[in-house]
Amino acid sequence: MSETIQQKMNDSAWMRWTVLVLIASTMFFGYMFVDVMSPIQALVESERGWTPDIFGTYAASEYILNVFGFLILAGLILDKMGVRFTGVLSASMMFAGACIKYVGITDWFQTTEMAAWLNSWWTTLPASAKMASLGFMIFGCGCEMAGTTVSKAIAKWFKGKEMALAMGLEMAIARVGVFAIFSISPIIASKMGTVVAPVGFCTVLLLIGLITFSVFTVFDRRFDRQLGAEAQEHDAEDEFKFSDIMQIFSSQVFWIVALLCVLYYSAIFPFQRYGANMLQCNLDGITPEAAANIFRWFPIGAAAITPFLGNFLDRRGKGATMLIGGALLLICCHLIFAFLLPQTKSPLLAYSTIVLLGISFALVPAALWPSVPKIIDEKVLGSAYCLIFWVQNIGLCFVPKLIGNLLASTNADNPAVVAAKEAGADFIPYDYTVPLVVFAGFGVLALFFALYLKALDRRKGFGLELPNIKG
Repeated sequence: MSETIQQKMNDSAWMRWTVLVLIASTMFFGYMFVDVMSPIQALVESERGWTPDIFGTYAASEYILNVFGFLILAGLILDKMGVRFTGVLSASMMFAGACIKYVGITDWFQTTEMAAWLNSWWTTLPASAKMASLGFMIFGCGCEMAGTTVSKAIAKWFKGKEMALAMGLEMAIARVGVFAIFSISPIIASKMGTVVAPVGFCTVLLLIGLITFSVFTVFDRRFDRQLGAEAQEHDAEDEFKFSDIMQIFSSQVFWIVALLCVLYYSAIFPFQRYGANMLQCNLDGITPEAAANIFRWFPIGAAAITPFLGNFLDRRGKGATMLIGGALLLICCHLIFAFLLPQTKSPLLAYSTIVLLGISFALVPAALWPSVPKIIDEKVLGSAYCLIFWVQNIGLCFVPKLIGNLLASTNADNPAVVAAKEAGADFIPYDYTVPLVVFAGFGVLALFFALYLKALDRRKGFGLELPNIKG
């Protein structure tokens, strides 16, 4: 007798990679919206009167609600309601927040009674910035929740297959989105003569992202039915209890991963805010454009390398070793920036160090996120991702302020800085040594946790060093 074996939807390479494209598109458009106003900050200031401190308040608003507990709630929603509901909800929040921000910066809104009321309190922040910040807060909640949802969806569809490659490609696509908008946003603003146009353009893209995720839900529902009337997802949902959050918090390995994550990313994303200026200061005052041209090789390089590392992780493993290697590279790069680059003034050294930092930024995320399903119970995987993101957001919210304070205080008596300020110069030659040593210190602590995680994996057999593809 012949036995018929039904092929699962995710056994089809075409099907699972189509799913990846659909959900990665949502994040690609989301990351474009995050930085849509960054390359046109000067135009925003002239058109809407946003001074740098107002722009900074607006930029920080993305993380505020996440830091104060929304990401914990997002994890509960994800584990209770599943990837389809949470994904559509998060994409809808991103689109809704974008619409509020878009309306807030339009000429029409500035003439409304609501704008007049908003201008009547906290007068240092104009109505346009208040509305944009409100929209960005809502968008930020949706974007972070979408990130964890996409991670759980990839873990589901690529379980036992090319999970690390899939997560690496999703991260690479998101990073390309950031640099795409840095090129597109100024062009749209220049052609249309207003900052409103690029924001409106990206808002439409977020609507498309909502549609692509909705299409994914159709495939995902069919996949669950194939698995047995959605038993896999709903069984997990029925068993989930709020007390499971305490199970995550009481997990030693969770805290190792979460602290490794926040320490590593605190030496990466806040550094991006200061990286171009650091290169300008350490390379004898090169132009901001030249510094940016050097620095952009960092995320682009990381985006190019991450999928290859993910493929290696899927087929050969060595996840914990990759975390250690990434932390070591991070330490070396920041120390080179702190001590060697100011002495040599070498553009070649700057380029090569940026490339090495990009390799580090490829190694750690490519190994970190696919490792979480190996150490966390699938029932609370969504909550675990959200709680890791929550811890990470705390660092991303406060570390830039720490670095800014250090930069100001350590340069208060710097003769070159004092002279430049007294002369009213456009360029201030800051000494970045102390902030860069702090970034390297974050890397040292991250290395400690990576080493401890590998030792724990050797004792408890999480499988972090094993390939994801089985059989």
